[in-house]
Amino acid sequence: MSRTFLRGDEVTDQVNDAVRSAVERAAAAGEAWRATPPAERATVLEGVADALLKHAEELWPAAAEETRLPEARLRGEIARTAAQFRLFADVLRDGGWVEAVIDHPDPGATPPRPDVRRMNHPLGVVAVFAASNFPFAFSVAGGDTVSALAAGCPVVVKAHEGHPRTSDLTASVVRQALPDPDLLGLVHGFEAGAPLVRHPLVTAVGFTGSLAGGKAIQKLIDERPDPIPFYGELGSVNPVVVLPSADPAEVASGFAASLTLGVGQFCTNPGLVFVPAEGGFEQAVAEAVAATSGGPMLTDKIREGYLRASGRLAGRLTVLASGGAVDGITPQVFAADLEAFADGLPELGEECFGPSAIVVRYRDPAELPAVLRRLPGSLTATVHAAGPQEAGDLVPVLRGLAGRLIWNGWPTGVAVCWAMHHGGPWPASTAPAHTSVGAASIRRWTTPVAYQDWPHDLLPPELRDDNPLGVPQRVDGRPRV
Repeated sequence: MSRTFLRGDEVTDQVNDAVRSAVERAAAAGEAWRATPPAERATVLEGVADALLKHAEELWPAAAEETRLPEARLRGEIARTAAQFRLFADVLRDGGWVEAVIDHPDPGATPPRPDVRRMNHPLGVVAVFAASNFPFAFSVAGGDTVSALAAGCPVVVKAHEGHPRTSDLTASVVRQALPDPDLLGLVHGFEAGAPLVRHPLVTAVGFTGSLAGGKAIQKLIDERPDPIPFYGELGSVNPVVVLPSADPAEVASGFAASLTLGVGQFCTNPGLVFVPAEGGFEQAVAEAVAATSGGPMLTDKIREGYLRASGRLAGRLTVLASGGAVDGITPQVFAADLEAFADGLPELGEECFGPSAIVVRYRDPAELPAVLRRLPGSLTATVHAAGPQEAGDLVPVLRGLAGRLIWNGWPTGVAVCWAMHHGGPWPASTAPAHTSVGAASIRRWTTPVAYQDWPHDLLPPELRDDNPLGVPQRVDGRPRV
């Protein structure tokens, strides 16, 4: 029967049943998966990467139809998604993610020390909320999913309403490469979110989306009898500080390109730019932005949200420049002096998701730290300058403001690598010590367990003195070489 003809309670029952089934099947499949040696899990992840690339010709057209993103962008995103699976295969083979620590007994210590050994273990079923703006890299096969699978956790994804067919196709491709297809569950519909978060077998939640959506999920978690970890990425304004020694033309062209990349639909979009009042920076930015154009946005909801937020800014600030309108979307940059901007906080520090930013002019760089300290947490903060001597006073402020600091570059584009950190103080993320991109993101889905005076035969291989898996170990306070 088509869902269109179902009563509300019947829809709810169907959704609840679908969620319950997906979670329970994932939990059952997870028992064998967590016992699978890391090297074998690594081989599986490489198989998923191969499958994604093999089926790219099926995947990108579906995503293009649903999201209106161009072919080149989608092909690149599929390649990035495959690269994430390969990265975590390397992470598993390295073994450092388990953080194996061994302290042998020391009866002479005060107090006497028993034999204690600790390592990270997988949590259990992970619920993932797919993002709207990355139908592959932050969706069904995205970073949350691959890092959780690498940790030994099964996953249930709530597909984003903006690309349901792409989600189904991606899940099918990934499942064919898994030893048990139930390791990756998929549920659809806004109504599926609450029962997924509430399910007692779900042990953690990953989310990329709006501040309102993140708060709603956190509320559901707080109402559980056993609250669980929530790793959410909720929005970011990504401030850029341009110092007087920077080149106005280079700053303007780079900013305009970063602002309008993907019609501004990136969590790392530069939404605030602080420029010197002198030196021609403001004029250069205005000319560069005026030469840009808009484009179709991912969903009607995102489009409406952008128009509403940019309209709100237009009612409070001067429009510095507008690009060309495409599909009703116009890149817009607003201007304010530092004092007026500070008076408008915190409202002027809120994210406007799309190709919109505020250019804040200042007269003395010494005035910036006091205002920067009042900004909400961000994923990134950027400095443009000819040399490091100008930026010394800004470093401690920016370090407390954002999770990734960029020098003479632009924040759009997040490398998938071992060192990457994609997180930041609230509201950029709900857990600033954790990242949603890069090798360290696996830690979100693990829990440490210490074994005291545990029989050698029952110890995990990673904690045995003979170290049969060859993982990095810290023994009696020193790295074992």
